[in-house]
Amino acid sequence: MVHIVIDLEMNPISRKLKDVRQFLQDEVIEFGAVKLNENYQLVDKFQLYVKPEFRKISKHITELTGITNDTVANKENFKSAFKNFFDWIATWDFKIYSWSPSDIKQLKNECAYKIPDFDVKRLAAQWIDLQDEFDKRIGVSNNLALKHAVGAMNRDFQGTEHTALADAENTAAILTLMQDDAAFKKTMQPVIDMLNPKQLSESIGDLYPELMNLKFD
Repeated sequence: MVHIVIDLEMNPISRKLKDVRQFLQDEVIEFGAVKLNENYQLVDKFQLYVKPEFRKISKHITELTGITNDTVANKENFKSAFKNFFDWIATWDFKIYSWSPSDIKQLKNECAYKIPDFDVKRLAAQWIDLQDEFDKRIGVSNNLALKHAVGAMNRDFQGTEHTALADAENTAAILTLMQDDAAFKKTMQPVIDMLNPKQLSESIGDLYPELMNLKFD
């Protein structure tokens, strides 16, 4: 059994292409993933840019991710890139994780449209939303952003946010910590203690004002 932690960066399809957008609203422009062994130890990394087929990289996406049209100009299309990604996994004996369900939704839609013969249902069945698992573990009802989860671990975010490999590596660090209940509790207990309505404004809210709207179990 191997554990794959993945992050995707995406580019929106032009609203003018209504015939495409009824099936697919975004295209993957970057794969980033790490592979962990059965002991949740890092064994490999994967990063690949993808050339979109239905729109050039939007200005907003460039500002968010740093990916430009020059970045993807000579890169593979989605079908070829996805094959390389799956060849890298090299087995069906895996679990796959992402921070939120958006990545599996994207792959389900894009594979259905561009690689209809791929068994995406089997892939989805092995997918775990680590954001949801983490939120449940610390008692938060809303979805905690990756940078906030990393910060809650008293850890600096490694690399640049919204680059696929860096996001995957930071997500993997959370996954690894979650495998050790004692270590997770020791690391997260101060945050769990603070994450209650009475103390929120004096603690996490001071660091991350956007957390003020969270709801708690």
